[in-house]
Amino acid sequence: MKKADRISRLGTETAFLVSQEAGLWAEKGNKVYPFHLGDIDLSTPQNIIDATEKAIKEGKTGYCPNAGIPQLRKALAEDINKSHGMDYSAKNVVIQPGGKPVIQKFILALMNPGDEVLYPNPGYPIYESQIEFNGGVCVPYSYKEGENGFLLDLEGLENSITDKTRILIFNDFQNPMAAEASQEELEKIAEIAKKHDLYVLCDEAYFEVRYSGRSKSLAAIDGMKERSVILYTFAKKFAMTGWRLGAAIAPEEIAAVIAKLNTNDESCSNHFTQYGALEALTGDQSAPKKILGILKERRDTAVEILNSIEGIKCFKPETTFYLFANVGKLMANMGITEYDELRKKILHETGVSFCTRLHFGKALPGEKEKYIRFAYSGISVEEIKEGLTVLKNFIEG
Repeated sequence: MKKADRISRLGTETAFLVSQEAGLWAEKGNKVYPFHLGDIDLSTPQNIIDATEKAIKEGKTGYCPNAGIPQLRKALAEDINKSHGMDYSAKNVVIQPGGKPVIQKFILALMNPGDEVLYPNPGYPIYESQIEFNGGVCVPYSYKEGENGFLLDLEGLENSITDKTRILIFNDFQNPMAAEASQEELEKIAEIAKKHDLYVLCDEAYFEVRYSGRSKSLAAIDGMKERSVILYTFAKKFAMTGWRLGAAIAPEEIAAVIAKLNTNDESCSNHFTQYGALEALTGDQSAPKKILGILKERRDTAVEILNSIEGIKCFKPETTFYLFANVGKLMANMGITEYDELRKKILHETGVSFCTRLHFGKALPGEKEKYIRFAYSGISVEEIKEGLTVLKNFIEG
């Protein structure tokens, strides 16, 4: 069978491949400490489940408007306005079956084949996959280590822009690095986008997964609302990863295009789960606060132990549930040069499973530092302590 040429350009989310490998190792009777996948092992709040069950019983099991039920669109617009200081209406909101569809539909709506797209590397691998699959040209930009976290390479980003550059994908509260842009960085990115007439995907999947301070949005800066699409997902804040529900918040003209793509792709997002999402936004908020408290304890535990291990350096980020640890010295001490050798050796010797920097894009020219990513959303504090202590003993023993 001869497959379509475009399939050769389609990537994948490589963390799932690591998950499969860890699963096979566990099936052989080995203990695995799952730091590889950004899933959440906490239950969806009961009030959300109850609202969804009620919707099913009331017959909300058929088609609904392609852009989503009006009540949810209105509630989400109001929620974004409150958190971002903006003035969206329901007309700006298009409900999606998850966050990922926003990436593809944004690209389909605004990118022509041959257009250049700026995207973060290291970064979420689906960006690169969708750019190439749809005929765009991938142009990576990166980060560098600062005193307390990762900083955008703004000079490198702007120097990469040509007359073919059409789109900037910006993932603040970033996966895998947990990087958060300062106000100064946000204003500089906005300046670049306006100067070069770029449309921007603001991937804010982790906007509300933060432990102190207040998140700020690039889309809220003057002149950015009309050229930005916000990617929103219910998955993280409300522990709804498997519910597959998100949204695009966009200028009305772009929102209409995305809604039309909905009709062509899936007709509409799941009807009854949207009533669960409505309850998530408008109902009791004590459960999301509890979820954040649990994640914060996990972060603190993991950072403390990782930084006590010889050869590992790890920032303590205020957002997401990822740690992007520098392991350059560790690899040198172990005489290891290849990421996969390090990953498999540690999995087989300790059971600690993680993703490496290469699961989030190809290494860039001149890149010297070495990193691995620990996700702590799917592992308890007790398991974090046990697993990372086993890792520490293995490395230092």
